[in-house]
Amino acid sequence: MKDIADRIGVSSVTVSKALNDKDGVSDKLKEKIKRLADEMGYRYNTMAKSMKNGMSYNIGIIMPERFSGGISQSVYFRAYQKITTTLEGYGYYGIMNILSNEDEEALNLPKIYQEKKVDGIIFLGQLTSDYIKVVKEIDMPIVFLDFYDEHDEIDSVITDNFYGAYDITNYLIAEGHQEIGYVGNLYSTSSIQDRFLGYYKSLLEHHIKLNDEFIINDRDEKGKFIEFNLPEQLPTAFVCNCDQVAHELVSKLNDIGYRVPEDFSVVGFDNDIYATITNPQLTTVDVDVDEMVKQAVRLIVRKVQGENKRYGRMSVKGNIIKRNSVKKLGRDE
Repeated sequence: MKDIADRIGVSSVTVSKALNDKDGVSDKLKEKIKRLADEMGYRYNTMAKSMKNGMSYNIGIIMPERFSGGISQSVYFRAYQKITTTLEGYGYYGIMNILSNEDEEALNLPKIYQEKKVDGIIFLGQLTSDYIKVVKEIDMPIVFLDFYDEHDEIDSVITDNFYGAYDITNYLIAEGHQEIGYVGNLYSTSSIQDRFLGYYKSLLEHHIKLNDEFIINDRDEKGKFIEFNLPEQLPTAFVCNCDQVAHELVSKLNDIGYRVPEDFSVVGFDNDIYATITNPQLTTVDVDVDEMVKQAVRLIVRKVQGENKRYGRMSVKGNIIKRNSVKKLGRDE
């Protein structure tokens, strides 16, 4: 610590606080000190620290099984990778645990919690309402990432689903679309609901009546994707609750003889791999996964270190990425 202090021009106490994520040192200086320690080859002796204070220096990352399909391509896998690397910067390690459908239905808590292998847990992805009730009884720090529920006892970090969908629906209307559908199960997740509400707000502000036939279900109550049931009279554009659903919708439209964007415009949400493998590539809302993870990790570390402050629900703004899946309509179309 003295070597690092001499190099930067601060006291050894400041270095100690920074390396142990204590208060009294700015985040910028902490990052500078940790980066220099890394460059100089210093490493935390996690085992020694654990023996000293009884902590594991592990954070559990719990993801429901229904979100693990195609995991190498999903937003959640990107988030998991970012969580583990961000945690390492604080001297912690991330342990992934897939919550099976059976355990979630039986309300069984993860073994890494029962066996006290972690100091805190980040729950990644929507849990069932019954399971959330059980989770709230866990006696260790918890953060929800990418979802929230009706109560605010547990801090959560989400993307700004409402305004992301609102903005992209406004964009479609600005491009001349008046008949716009929404694709997603409104009872599935808080994210899908909020994205629908953003879409609906845009319609209301432009005095466009909501057509119930234009709300198209994409999955069952357990989150499993189902075949689209398209209405006889189709809208000119579709707002999809995620890029994977938008990708599947484009494929469905192609199969029945239509083309995007020549016949219909389609937009997504997430800006994941499906946005770029779709032909044409999707206009979508880019979710700032890095910033969401940064906020979630900062919260869980503060809680593990004893901070009792409640932050509630924190949202991170996304941005529209314009590609080739939207056609501008003329007045006569």
